[in-house]
Amino acid sequence: MKTVNAVLLHPAAKPLVFVLALLPFAWLFYGALTNNLGANPAEHLIRATGDWTLRFLCIVLAVTPLRVISSTPALARFRRMLGLFVYFYVLVHLLSYSWFDMGFDLADILKDIIKRPFILVGFSAFLLLTPLAATSFNAAIRKLGAKRWQMLHKLVYLIAGLGLLHFFWMRSGKNDFAEVFVYAGIIAVLLGWRLWQHWGRRQSRAVPQNTATLQ
Repeated sequence: MKTVNAVLLHPAAKPLVFVLALLPFAWLFYGALTNNLGANPAEHLIRATGDWTLRFLCIVLAVTPLRVISSTPALARFRRMLGLFVYFYVLVHLLSYSWFDMGFDLADILKDIIKRPFILVGFSAFLLLTPLAATSFNAAIRKLGAKRWQMLHKLVYLIAGLGLLHFFWMRSGKNDFAEVFVYAGIIAVLLGWRLWQHWGRRQSRAVPQNTATLQ
């Protein structure tokens, strides 16, 4: 894995990942300019940006398991940037809904959030994601301290659950759950891996104590 780590540590690696992560937005923007987003461009934009938010959330959650399983510590250097892309796409998703669906009418937006549970859940996920994006910088880590920063960023697990619930409720209107099950399976595996790792660490710490007691 030394070769893979060397590639990931190359100065061009981060700009390349940045460009790749921006491609879905560029494609949607081009489609909007060329009127190539189907019969309902507004709905297409809202749904596509929501889908990409969930996809990038899965990618971020996959970084640590992939880093550990494949022994490629250099993957960690992309996690913060990918996390910011989660926020970028959810922000575009919210702006698309506020603009195309609601015409930036704040009163109507607030009524819609209160009235429709799936929008309330999605908006709650956005609110929780905001402090994570705002503290995704070295200065914030120094100010908060590593322990408090890590505790704050564990909110990503709750955000993943809320995002999945938002997607489930949105798809329930059309009784179409195929993609929901795919994302639910991916997120369950990624969070399950973390629980397994956490349980393993607790067990490894408990073994010496038990041995000492028996002696």
